[in-house]
Amino acid sequence: MRNIYFTLSEDETSRVGRDLVKRLPSRAIVLLQGELGAGKTAFVRGLVHGAGGTIEDVSSPTFVLAQEYSGSRKVFHVDLFRLAHVEIDDFLPELEDLITQEGILAIEWADRMSRPLCDAITVVIEDKGNDSRRIVIEETNRTSDYESQ
Repeated sequence: MRNIYFTLSEDETSRVGRDLVKRLPSRAIVLLQGELGAGKTAFVRGLVHGAGGTIEDVSSPTFVLAQEYSGSRKVFHVDLFRLAHVEIDDFLPELEDLITQEGILAIEWADRMSRPLCDAITVVIEDKGNDSRRIVIEETNRTSDYESQ
């Protein structure tokens, strides 16, 4: 299934993420793609809000790689931006651990991974200028080395 949204502000981008949570199973993987500044972290703020967490706590985990946010559901927020492809492969055991936990695993810069994750939702955010964004959300069922739990 593929849905396309157009937003005109960071709040609207966040709202799309918040609304997505309502459709996600208890354990979900959200792969975020988009250029620097496209709105990936704003989208994650929406995921955290939809999962009952505090959006003020959400920041890009570029330097810590992963953050966990609590609410009625946990959200694990990973950012692969600063990792080289070899380092991403080295980080895969940590990702595998997060995949097995209850909650939403949101991975920014997921297109940098060498192997796809199965049963993931792919979110592609395009900056269209003047705070407008085109957001494409696509459910995927791809084969991978990871098993759906």
